[in-house]
Amino acid sequence: MTIETLVGTTLAGYTLRAKVGEGGTATVFRADHAQHGTVALKVLREKLQLDKTAVARFLREAQFGARVEHPNIVRTLDYGQTDGERYYLAIEWASGEILDKFAEKSGPLSCQEVSGILSQICGAVQSAHDVGIVHRDLKPENIMYDPASHHVKLVDFGIAADTDASPDQRLTRAGFFVGTLMYVAPEALSGELVGPAADQYSLGTIAYYLLTGVLPYTGKSPRELFSQLLTQPPITLNKAKPGLSFPTEVEQVVMKALAKKPDERYGSVKEFSDAFVAAAAKAPETSASGSASDEGDGKAGLFGKMKGLFRRS
Repeated sequence: MTIETLVGTTLAGYTLRAKVGEGGTATVFRADHAQHGTVALKVLREKLQLDKTAVARFLREAQFGARVEHPNIVRTLDYGQTDGERYYLAIEWASGEILDKFAEKSGPLSCQEVSGILSQICGAVQSAHDVGIVHRDLKPENIMYDPASHHVKLVDFGIAADTDASPDQRLTRAGFFVGTLMYVAPEALSGELVGPAADQYSLGTIAYYLLTGVLPYTGKSPRELFSQLLTQPPITLNKAKPGLSFPTEVEQVVMKALAKKPDERYGSVKEFSDAFVAAAAKAPETSASGSASDEGDGKAGLFGKMKGLFRRS
């Protein structure tokens, strides 16, 4: 049975109601369960059922999700393999919309708005770091945001790594980086197993994007962006977009998180979060979108069209 024909069927007690997303390794459905209610059910692609690395990654995501409990992380409810040998993962259904979509239509956001969102994401990531897990793929597409409640949920531990893993337990080949190029830390480009500082860099990039609607590097192709990440400093926050300006304290916090060298960033994600919240509290309570230029709107549209070039490796 193909993925397309799974809607309306039942897998491991989950009745699949609708297809809501699709990635390189799994398809996501909205499903109902007698005990868990409405859930997001991830089903490993049929062609990967016999791929040992793909299966290991899928199961590792489930195990990592079960290890981390935090109000801003979607809960892992159940996982396993059906009688028909399909691997599945049931996670909490998160209300709201993908943060990336919200930011595209509502951004640039004010310092206060970004502070509220970032502090929740950082709390979730810090809780993962506290149990030895590095997310490695932090980006707005992996964050759910409910504008009504202002609540954030972090999703997708699909390429997360255990900082205590031995070299023979790694699922990434040496010389190949994982993550999304637009948000990945420079040190990840070597393919080495990165630490918590890499997640902080990604969070700094998210903050930069939410504040400005653009990214700290201007590469128009994966090759150009790769080169810039390795050799050039990021564009400073106050030079990101004509018509936008930020308090010096806010700029300093974001740029510190975007330092090329991991040891030049904050000591932890919590330290970064605390510093940003403190800096944002001193900023004028106005929406950055009101001062954005028409030129910036065009850039935002171009940025959206370019996303397909920088998919997760």
